[in-house]
Amino acid sequence: MSSRTSPSSSVADSTRAVAEAITPELRAWIIAQAEAGFTGPAVLKSMLDAGWSEAVATYAMEHVLRDHLNGLAVDRGEPPAVPVPEPALSESPLRIDVGDRQVEVLMTMAQPRIVLFGNLLSPEECEAIQAAAEPRMARSLTVATRTGGEEVNGDRTSDGMFFQRGENDVVRRLEERIAKLVNWPIENGEGLQVLHYRPGAEYKPHYDYFDPAEPGTATILRRGGQRVATLVIYLNEPAQGGGTVFPDVHLEVAPRQGNAVFFSYERPHPSTQTLHGGSPVLAGEKWIATKWLREREFQ
Repeated sequence: MSSRTSPSSSVADSTRAVAEAITPELRAWIIAQAEAGFTGPAVLKSMLDAGWSEAVATYAMEHVLRDHLNGLAVDRGEPPAVPVPEPALSESPLRIDVGDRQVEVLMTMAQPRIVLFGNLLSPEECEAIQAAAEPRMARSLTVATRTGGEEVNGDRTSDGMFFQRGENDVVRRLEERIAKLVNWPIENGEGLQVLHYRPGAEYKPHYDYFDPAEPGTATILRRGGQRVATLVIYLNEPAQGGGTVFPDVHLEVAPRQGNAVFFSYERPHPSTQTLHGGSPVLAGEKWIATKWLREREFQ
């Protein structure tokens, strides 16, 4: 009887082989080039010119420099980095198989880690989530890190609601896709939040992690640790405005139905460059679903 290797096993084996190709000498050389002031593209070109494969060179650059920067950050007194969800991008795929569909990889950024996905949801699924959420919408609240509770925040002028994990078929399918897409357990996700922005509504730039300096954060973290990643999913397309902006890196993602922007943050600190916001809706209205991922099982 012949044996077959699953796609996930093949990806894991490939990633492991790439990681094992990073020798201590290569690691030291990459760090030396960075400290000497050479840009990432210049170092990558040198590796390719020297005969390294693009997969190994890209993986090495990303992971060696990330580890190096983590050490420098800890030396500066920042919180240590923790593992974060990570899509399988080492081989620069155009699509990622999540079981019941092929999710498109439309754009990637390494630092900060931002990935734009296409075809995460069909138009019919987007409409089903919106229809199920609409009767339960109320003024959006934010987590109050001062107290550990929730509060109305003037920076967030939307209506919202939360689904329980696996509450209905379409939510359960979406959660299963997200788990496969970013390699993170379903149980580590908060319930899916749906938000509705009318004309003029916005969410001013903010961070999604919980500030360790606030007195209520310890209470919040008991439910599953820090947030470590966010997925913003666009359920419709406003006529104008409503993009997701990342001011630190001068990036704006347009809200296209069925697409989603993913970003992770390995420590609760502004150095992650994950400051982001929802631009004002200038015409029409915007519906999004947000999935926050925690370090551990969310309860």
